[in-house]
Amino acid sequence: MSKVDLHIHSKYSDDGEFPPKEIIDMCKAYDMKLVSVTDHNSVSGVSDVLNQGINVISGIELDCTYKGGFFHLLGYGFDHHCKEFLEIEQDIFRQEMEAAEEKISLFRQATGVSIRIAEVIAAAKGGIVTGELIAELVLAKENAAEYEILKPYLPGGAKSDMPNVRLYWDFFSAGKPAYVPIRYIALPEAKALIHKAKGVSVLAHPGQNLPGDYDLLNGMILEGIDGIEVFSSYHSTEATVHLLDIARQNHLLITCGSDFHGKNKPNIKLGGHRSSLDDKVLMAGIYERLGCV
Repeated sequence: MSKVDLHIHSKYSDDGEFPPKEIIDMCKAYDMKLVSVTDHNSVSGVSDVLNQGINVISGIELDCTYKGGFFHLLGYGFDHHCKEFLEIEQDIFRQEMEAAEEKISLFRQATGVSIRIAEVIAAAKGGIVTGELIAELVLAKENAAEYEILKPYLPGGAKSDMPNVRLYWDFFSAGKPAYVPIRYIALPEAKALIHKAKGVSVLAHPGQNLPGDYDLLNGMILEGIDGIEVFSSYHSTEATVHLLDIARQNHLLITCGSDFHGKNKPNIKLGGHRSSLDDKVLMAGIYERLGCV
């Protein structure tokens, strides 16, 4: 298992589980050498993980759009006090809260599964109503097995390895029956913000978001992204080899990340990105690039 992980989520991500300091304690227990907590559209946990006796670089994962598609752009080593990050977090939170009721209603219509809006809002405890939260609630119901549509996500089912997130992907992600659009910034704007804050920008898990569509990746490289998350828990060996070649040809930063979340992605472990490069090589690359910003 690698001792470098630059894609970790805390409770400040709408689908994360653990507080930032608890994540750092976990990383210390695994003797991690370099980590970054990259919460969705949020830098709220960055101050909690810096200067905790372990090598940590500031991180964020920005939702963004590019040529009609939805992508994630990671930022590293930036000034997390930059006010634009907080503005993005507040704007997305407002949109998500406004979309909550419609999201639940669309899910009921698409599945026939009984779930009350008040029940979900109460479980969210003032936070964003996510597809993963809705999944957790409906799959925990005593009568969940009565719904044929839920059976693949229940123990023993084909999608039971990560039931919450797989139900989210099937019903709440873009183009699915219970999807409610949220306005995200464009990828060039996200890249520019990270650069303004003196950080580096890295495209997250392109093997998942861009399966085989590497022409689009070429466009992103021309837009000026600094790196690619070559090693990811989502990538096949074939995708990893191809992405590594693209990164080297374009002199891009090569990074690694598990996309650890906790309970919503229980089969993803810290350091579990299956990198073929030595940790020292990965660390040297990120330190060199950050020093050049």
